[in-house]
Amino acid sequence: MPVRAWFPTLIYCEPLQSRGLERFNTELADECRKLRAFDRAGRKWSEQNYPGGYTSYASMNELQRFSSTFAGLERKLMGHARTFARALDMDLRGRTVRMTDCWVNIMPPTAAHSLHLHPLAFISGTYYVTTPKGCPGSSLRTPASSASWPRRRSWRRPGGRIARTSLTPPRPATSFCSKAG
Repeated sequence: MPVRAWFPTLIYCEPLQSRGLERFNTELADECRKLRAFDRAGRKWSEQNYPGGYTSYASMNELQRFSSTFAGLERKLMGHARTFARALDMDLRGRTVRMTDCWVNIMPPTAAHSLHLHPLAFISGTYYVTTPKGCPGSSLRTPASSASWPRRRSWRRPGGRIARTSLTPPRPATSFCSKAG
């Protein structure tokens, strides 16, 4: 019986920027630690729902709206999101791509992150502030919900085959979500 990839998860991995990344990550890591110290509600929620770790998801999940450091992260990630969307031949005409959510996860080696979905995002991503040597630092992926995302009339699937799709009417805004950790 042949095996086929019917619903692959396409992943884009690339360093956030070519220079100055160490300084930016140091600033971002400092802000993540300060946020954890400040965010009493997030720490309380994490004690019950995120054993061993911390997340601002339930308390502060739009960090790019009130933090200049996270707004800088958003600006840097937006270029990558657009590059990924172009590589997938996503039809973005008539749409504004924006980051809807951005939160922090701090996970020591003993913490676990449960399986979950980002159903309203056409691209979902993670930016790793600190990583083991050799990791790219960020990844963007197409969540299951984006399987029906409109593409140009004729696009080439990864692997070379041409697929025909129908275009749906443009939505006024599109989004992707990100978490920094």
